[in-house]
Amino acid sequence: MRIALKIVLVLVLAIASIAAINIAHNSSWYAQRSTIEEPSAEYDVVIRRDSYGVPHILGETDADAAFGFAYAHAEDDFFTLQESLAASRGRAGELLGIDGAARDYAYHLLNVRADVEAGYESELSPETRALIEAYADGINLYAARHPEEFRLRGLFPVTGRDVAAGGAFNTPFFYGLDRTLGALASNEAPPRDSGPDTERGSNGIAIAPSRTDDGSTRLIVNSHQPWTGPVAWYEAHVTSRNGLDMIGGLFPGLPIPAVGHNRHLGWAATVNRPDLVDVYELTLDEDGENYRYGDEWRPLESRRIWLHVARGPFVIPIPRTVYRSVHGPVIVNDNGAFAIRYAGIGEIRAIEQFYRMARAQSFDEWVDVMRMQAIPSFNFIYADETGRIARLYNARFPGRVAGYDWRGILPGDDPRALWTGNAPFEDVPFLIDPPAGYVFDSNNTPCIATAPTNNLDCDSFSPLLGIETYTTNRMYRAAELLSALNRIGREELLTVKYDTGYSRQHRIGIFLQQVLDLDVRDDAELAEAQAMLARWDWNLDNRGPADTIAALLIRPIARQAYRNLDLPDPREELEAANAFLREHYGRLDPPLHDFLRLRRGDVDLPLTGGPDALRAIYWTETDGGQALASIGDSYIMDIWWDAGGRVHSESVHQFGAAVERPGSPHYNDQSRLFAAMRMKPTRFHAEDLAPDIVCTYRPGESCQR
Repeated sequence: MRIALKIVLVLVLAIASIAAINIAHNSSWYAQRSTIEEPSAEYDVVIRRDSYGVPHILGETDADAAFGFAYAHAEDDFFTLQESLAASRGRAGELLGIDGAARDYAYHLLNVRADVEAGYESELSPETRALIEAYADGINLYAARHPEEFRLRGLFPVTGRDVAAGGAFNTPFFYGLDRTLGALASNEAPPRDSGPDTERGSNGIAIAPSRTDDGSTRLIVNSHQPWTGPVAWYEAHVTSRNGLDMIGGLFPGLPIPAVGHNRHLGWAATVNRPDLVDVYELTLDEDGENYRYGDEWRPLESRRIWLHVARGPFVIPIPRTVYRSVHGPVIVNDNGAFAIRYAGIGEIRAIEQFYRMARAQSFDEWVDVMRMQAIPSFNFIYADETGRIARLYNARFPGRVAGYDWRGILPGDDPRALWTGNAPFEDVPFLIDPPAGYVFDSNNTPCIATAPTNNLDCDSFSPLLGIETYTTNRMYRAAELLSALNRIGREELLTVKYDTGYSRQHRIGIFLQQVLDLDVRDDAELAEAQAMLARWDWNLDNRGPADTIAALLIRPIARQAYRNLDLPDPREELEAANAFLREHYGRLDPPLHDFLRLRRGDVDLPLTGGPDALRAIYWTETDGGQALASIGDSYIMDIWWDAGGRVHSESVHQFGAAVERPGSPHYNDQSRLFAAMRMKPTRFHAEDLAPDIVCTYRPGESCQR
């Protein structure tokens, strides 16, 4: 008996010791006790902060500028940068638990690191390698000076390869690869339609001089992203003495703005949803070790990986096996083995394309860069100093052949069904200088982008491309509002951009009409709620008593419509909205300003707008019944080239430059502007910036005010 107790005690002590080591080894406390050496390379760069804290970087070379920018970004958001860098190494699960581990599984499944290692020296230009290696050095300098902020042991130093891996890994998820992977990993059939699973949207509008009131060329950058996290916007101005001069928005981990403008041209980007993912069902042998391809059996490649998943204070290692065939990555589930082939498979040059876009000085140069097709999706809405405007439905279309259901599951044993090349760039829908003098996009079909008589002909594009047919409320509203204007000056254009209205043509409008047509005479409360909705003016502008009930009804409809799913039951949604309002407000007509809020630190502000409005706002609801905005309208730029060709711009961020520094005055100093639908000057030109510079310093120094 005593021996048994001793054995149990030893086991308990051993388990407790292992648990204690696990907790300590994976804690931020342990990470913060590590140190790294500062980079040995020297860079010639200064950081200038304007009165809103936005960094304006000036380097001798582009690499110098990237080094300074990385340090400045780490000053403002080292917290999120570490999440992005962890994901670029397949270690997100150690920070984010199950959700991060799902990303790590995809990272290993897609074999991103192997692609980077194989092509880093041969596919990336020396200039791009210098840029991203300097960017990595800038992060490393900040890390070396601030180990007390480390969240994860062994993450630093980072390398240029880590930066390249982050860019290569993230791009396919914007067009919806995660939906296919998620379905197959859950033993479900892959979706037949394309596109992301969340409300990642955006608007872009460009106006030619022929339609403006002062001969200017105008461009609106209006991206809709989550307000925090690795795909939340950050603003920066990156300049070098050898020609780089770009201001705009970017995500953590990018060394260069992804939207915005230089002196000569600019662009907005929106998520597009062409069918860029194909799934093949493999025929396996009895042992499951080989798959049939044509007349032969080929070995199914397999590789053991470990996912490290944070669970409370512990990090649990979980083994998994990833597979690969000639088609691409393979998921083996309860229904069989399925290979996935996707646009940009193996591509690592996305950051290089953004870099070249930033340096382009004319439309022809910019188009030559777009021919790279290293960025496999996104619409680009373009404008420049010459008055040219355009909308490019950018997509790296697979080179498919006729005779297959490309939206369904394809035969994995048929070599003819396996595409290896891409459709030519000339097949990409590209609308340039329409006579109407304007182009727009709101995550919709490329065949509705200007006046009806100037639109591209959808029938002229091959169905093998998988071009989307989606429409959004924002598309309908942009089309309705822009076509009604004779001259489109700044005031008119911003009125369109900030529009909070809804079109009766969209599925949202059709669904709300179904709610109004319900027979609810059997329920007095529902009849009252229906009558309240009937008073709505189809605008979430806080000017009518029915705005909040309309917003509650629109939210689930917008989400289902965006995912191309069947709309919910109208009576059930009316019941839910009625119950919510009576429980939390005791009335059916609380002002929208009481319901929809922007909350950040000590700022708590009312908002207008709603799901799939041009003023797009999505939210999470609190236990107290308020809607806290968390995604939608975020980084916004108003850009224009005057009649003389000089560029000007204003911008606003939903929070501020110091996005994860609660103690900074720039943590939320733009929120009031954002809520009021106003903007601040960007100070792009040196002469405009000079009187507004708060401090100038070199990386490693501090901003002394």
